[in-house]
Amino acid sequence: MRKTVILETHNIKNQYTGFGVFNHGLISGLSHHDHSNLDIVLLAYKPSVLKDKFGNAFRYKKIYSFNRYKNFSVRKKHDLWHSVNQNLKFEPKKVSNYLLTVHDVNFAEGSSREDTTSKRKKLFIEKLNRSSAITYISEFAKEQTHRYFNVPNVPEYIVFNGNPIITIANTSDYKPNTPVDKPFLYSVGDFLQKKNFTSIIQMMLHVKDFNLIISGDYNKPYGEEVKKCILDNNLSDRVFLTGRICETGKQYYLQHCAAFLFPSRGEGFGLPPIEAMKFGCPIFLANCTSLPEIGGEYAFYWDEFDAESMAAEFYKGMDTYHNNPDLYRQKYAERANFYNWDKTAKQYLDIYNSILR
Repeated sequence: MRKTVILETHNIKNQYTGFGVFNHGLISGLSHHDHSNLDIVLLAYKPSVLKDKFGNAFRYKKIYSFNRYKNFSVRKKHDLWHSVNQNLKFEPKKVSNYLLTVHDVNFAEGSSREDTTSKRKKLFIEKLNRSSAITYISEFAKEQTHRYFNVPNVPEYIVFNGNPIITIANTSDYKPNTPVDKPFLYSVGDFLQKKNFTSIIQMMLHVKDFNLIISGDYNKPYGEEVKKCILDNNLSDRVFLTGRICETGKQYYLQHCAAFLFPSRGEGFGLPPIEAMKFGCPIFLANCTSLPEIGGEYAFYWDEFDAESMAAEFYKGMDTYHNNPDLYRQKYAERANFYNWDKTAKQYLDIYNSILR
């Protein structure tokens, strides 16, 4: 008799966020593998959309917003529940086997293990305590979790994300909404404080021979801070925001940029750098959280974020890259291809079967 595995996948609707990309990548990877011994059920707000895309590879069930509340918890029978990120409020009424995937616990930064007053920490502790096994998307995510929480003695696994860019888009007809007549640097991500975009904007005061283009939905409080930083530094003619970007547009900028910049202070993994590596341009990252682990030895790193030192490290890295560009392109391609959703999905299937044995 097949065992039933339920994945709560409502975040798949948010394709411009890391959780949305994770949901889509994992499900797509699972659909490419034989899992006929398992009855995998996807919970979503619009299950018909998933069925149109993935067909009979899975079963699909609708969930509702009120299922977030304990009195209306999901009652679907299952043998294994996979909570695909640490922030999910949708939970099963009865817990059988429970797999928790942890992306990061940035919400716990600055607190102690004894501090359990916040709702997010309480929710996460409940998830930890019901877990039969835990997966982390990086060694950093595991280390961070153990730093701030008492993790139960259950099997733990590191399962890296895959690279969202599988095929290279034809960008020949793409019309950018920013000037690209001058060499430019590129960054992309959610407009959240931890992304630290203002540091690379201020760096541009000392990097006169390039423009800077940043993609992402800036209609958020941090977006206002970013726009103010551009204005206050008189950089409106050199720093440009595209707004939310489509896949073709993102690949256009990655193909044509002189370098990719990602100064984020809070990544459990960091998908944009491995996307950029697909195109072989120099990669500059913050030397913190998971980024050194994911970026590897051929990326360039900022240890501090004052504008002058960032500019100095940028020019030093550009010189190093251009002294041997073929080597860097080769190493970036190898690393970009190492992260693969089919491989990630196979690891999850192995974990499902291990838990259910």
